[in-house]
Amino acid sequence: MPRHDWQIDADELIAFTQELVRIRSVYDAEEQTTEAEAAYAVAAKMREWGWDPQLVEVAPGRPNVIAVLEGASPGPTLMFEGHTDVVTEGDLSEWSFDPYAAEIRDGRLLGRGSADMKAGVAAMMYAARAVEQRGDFPGRIVVAALADEEGMMLGAKHFAQTELAKQIDGVVVCEPEDYEVCAVSKGAIRLKVTVDGKMAHGAMPQHGRNPIPVAARIIGRIADIQEKLQTNNGEHEHLGFDYLTTTVIHAGDSDQMNVIPRACSFWVDVRTTPATDHAELLFEIRDLVEETALAGDVKANVDVIDDRPPVDTPTDTPVVTALVEAHVNVMGAEPRFGGVPGTTDGTILVRDAALHSVVYGPGDKWIAHQADEWVGVDDIVNCAHIYAETARIFLAGGTSAGLGV
Repeated sequence: MPRHDWQIDADELIAFTQELVRIRSVYDAEEQTTEAEAAYAVAAKMREWGWDPQLVEVAPGRPNVIAVLEGASPGPTLMFEGHTDVVTEGDLSEWSFDPYAAEIRDGRLLGRGSADMKAGVAAMMYAARAVEQRGDFPGRIVVAALADEEGMMLGAKHFAQTELAKQIDGVVVCEPEDYEVCAVSKGAIRLKVTVDGKMAHGAMPQHGRNPIPVAARIIGRIADIQEKLQTNNGEHEHLGFDYLTTTVIHAGDSDQMNVIPRACSFWVDVRTTPATDHAELLFEIRDLVEETALAGDVKANVDVIDDRPPVDTPTDTPVVTALVEAHVNVMGAEPRFGGVPGTTDGTILVRDAALHSVVYGPGDKWIAHQADEWVGVDDIVNCAHIYAETARIFLAGGTSAGLGV
């Protein structure tokens, strides 16, 4: 049992998590499905408690849900953040159970989105409710269930531009990290490189300019940049190595194998540690693309689809120290520190609103997006207690000046 036992109804918490998992909140433009139903379920639970959640559409049918709990006296503002969308279940034959039945077996709650991250959303909501029910608290708690984390993070980008975002002093992003306190996260850059040549007959290549060999040389040189970064930066303690991975390539038409295509495009997924400066890296990539294209007598350009810098929150930041102390108080042992191998909404909140964030939540950090996703029932309950304890410590001991401005 937790050493600081908050009044959280574990059965209700788990039942609400199951309710969320049963909602297929996958964004699919063709099928016209979104996370709206999950957002409405979150808002309905908040209203049941007497809260006044605001639903703000960041795209058609894609609402953010934001509730603000006002304390009895001035103090800092703590935000708990999660997302309502989930990735597709993929090939159902790879699942050994119904991904939306939300069954509980052997202490595990099963289903798509159970770990990533319906459990975290439910836990943060019940934690904030427990703090409210215990009585007067200083400062404010913001509970935000945002849209589109699995895509372009439109929900976080929209929220970061609000006046409320400027007033937040610390953010706990409730993603599944298996009890690891993750104050660092990898950065991400998504690139599209297009090489423009000249179309010609395959039997007469001398009359065209084939963009494919040039694209291949560029891909090879990008791999050389990765090798250089890994050599220079080494392996980060929690994040591993920098990676530049070509993930998609398009050129030509398989029905017309005798045609040299006019253009070749490829996409690169860049993942960086805090040692890598994104502006310098992008300059180097653009330079090599231009140089390689010029040597191949073609044109090429680089489009930056998204640029998410690494997060490196100092471990002595109040939101981190409060979370660490809360983990000790509830679990009776020091937590492990770790890193987020991908990006979260917290990355955007750091980039666009200069907030201090830490990622911590129920679920195995490697289970996200896989078939047979699950989360431990006890982990959901424990994290709810830890979040409530984090709020108590942070709101009582923090300062409202400047951290989120």
